[in-house]
Amino acid sequence: MSTCGSLYVVATPIGNLGDLSPRALETLGRVAAICAEDTRHTRQLLAHFGVEKPLQALHEHNEDEIAERLVARMLAGESLALVSDAGTPLVSDPGFRLVRAARAAGIKVSPVPGPSALIAALSVAGLPSDRFVFEGFLPAKAAARRERLAALSAETRTLVFYESSHRIEDTLADAVAALGAARGATLARELTKLFETVLDGTLEDLRARVAADVNQRKGEFVLLVHGAGEEADAKVIEGRRLYAKLSEHLSPSTAAKLAAELSGAPRKALYGG
Repeated sequence: MSTCGSLYVVATPIGNLGDLSPRALETLGRVAAICAEDTRHTRQLLAHFGVEKPLQALHEHNEDEIAERLVARMLAGESLALVSDAGTPLVSDPGFRLVRAARAAGIKVSPVPGPSALIAALSVAGLPSDRFVFEGFLPAKAAARRERLAALSAETRTLVFYESSHRIEDTLADAVAALGAARGATLARELTKLFETVLDGTLEDLRARVAADVNQRKGEFVLLVHGAGEEADAKVIEGRRLYAKLSEHLSPSTAAKLAAELSGAPRKALYGG
């Protein structure tokens, strides 16, 4: 009777190739095939380490379709590895459907831990890390993004977001509007790469610094925001929620004036000055 294979969920570097662990390299070298979000990207990584393995594209558009086929291969005795473009798979990346299907079939799913932009950023942010909430990427559309941020304005845990270069300015501006200009935050950019930067200050500080420096608008970002104080004023929270909605249609000053009148919150707490 044949023994089924395993699925290894393997973390890969988020920038510095020296962060690929010996165990990860050994695992990638002995599995029958590697499931990758972008096979071209993964092929370059493997070539750097002299590993030659068949690659199977697995991404959000085909995961449902091929998961059953991959499970059948493992049930037949093959072991497979799952990687993302960078970091730990399934953290804002595809893969959970394959993992769920493998576990449902009784296949062993084993993590090979390593780099994660989320944890790397949290470790250097200087913000409370005992309790945090990871929100992944905010919505691309402005109205939905502002609504989501407004809904998080009373969250007391540290907030962690991923963001792309072409939306970072808008996201910071929306965060100022929804969470308050004076809220403490850290912006980690290009972690472990040549142009790594970690900026901290208030959300308004970060917004201004990014707006003033084109280099701070390049690369991949992790935005971390201090949670609301346990004593967060309900009027301010409601005022910021209203301001985020009103500012979609009105000037910032007018939106702040109306939000302050409706909520009873100080105008300065909603819009910087």
